[in-house]
Amino acid sequence: MDLNNFIQQFVILAPPFLFALTIHEFSHGYIARLLGDPTAENLGRLTLNPLKHIDPMGAICFFLIKIGWAKPIPVDPRYFKNPQKDMLWVSLAGPASNLFLAIASAILIKLLLIFMHLLPQTVMLPLIQMVGASIWINIMLAVFNLVPIPPLDGSKILMGLLPRQMAISFSRLEPYGFIIILILFYTGILPKIIFPIIKFTQNIMVQ
Repeated sequence: MDLNNFIQQFVILAPPFLFALTIHEFSHGYIARLLGDPTAENLGRLTLNPLKHIDPMGAICFFLIKIGWAKPIPVDPRYFKNPQKDMLWVSLAGPASNLFLAIASAILIKLLLIFMHLLPQTVMLPLIQMVGASIWINIMLAVFNLVPIPPLDGSKILMGLLPRQMAISFSRLEPYGFIIILILFYTGILPKIIFPIIKFTQNIMVQ
């Protein structure tokens, strides 16, 4: 990829990527706050400022391999009335917000295509590309985070559904979760599972 193509790709992908990450993490913090945990708010993370949520390594990986992540929102389950179940809702909030953004982007791109004659193509075409990127970026974040491997959201959702003792046993995988994810990714197992789901969901939304 030459420099011009990289810059063009960066300009198109960076805004929807940062917005998707920000809404994802904000949703975690917002639901946690509703359930009684002020940790994210006290640390200044209950904000729509993307600079508070971006993880440099996650951003670099997104532009290199199209899988990225944000700096996780801090959550303290000790504030919850029912820590196991409440963590399920907090964890589900992030992927759910991304699915909502993907649907909203799919609707918006249809409207832009209908009314694209109202603005110059030099404005409308990049905007359409950006909104189109928002669809698959948000689907990617939702699907990737639903993988039930610690520390991804899917693991905490699964722990919220498991019997207490099984959930405690499963949580012991967390120190090794990132290593497991890397192994599954670089052996091709994880991409073979999640990329078809991402493509299938995207095809449904853009029809």
